[in-house]
Amino acid sequence: MIRLIPLLGIVLCTVTAPAQRPGAPSLSEARQAEAQSQKDMPPPLYQKATVDPAKLKREATELASLADSVPPAIDAATRGVLPKDLTDKLKRIEKLAKQLRSQLSQ
Repeated sequence: MIRLIPLLGIVLCTVTAPAQRPGAPSLSEARQAEAQSQKDMPPPLYQKATVDPAKLKREATELASLADSVPPAIDAATRGVLPKDLTDKLKRIEKLAKQLRSQLSQ
């Protein structure tokens, strides 16, 4: 029994010791390889477009102006006079809102 204790200790030490496989890369080599592969990678096809604050401001101002012109046009429509450009304004409002939403969510 006493002879088994040192043998058991040697077995446990060899089992728990980390074994380096021959040819296995070290952590620093793996990081260097990853950095090199990222350098060699081409840029993504779809890069985020930069948001032009002046364009956003213009579109928001136009959207507000068009939105302000809709209630009087609706009042006229309830009296039986449908403004000719009301549907065009509503389509433009929809388009501007969609553009602003997509630009701001990037």
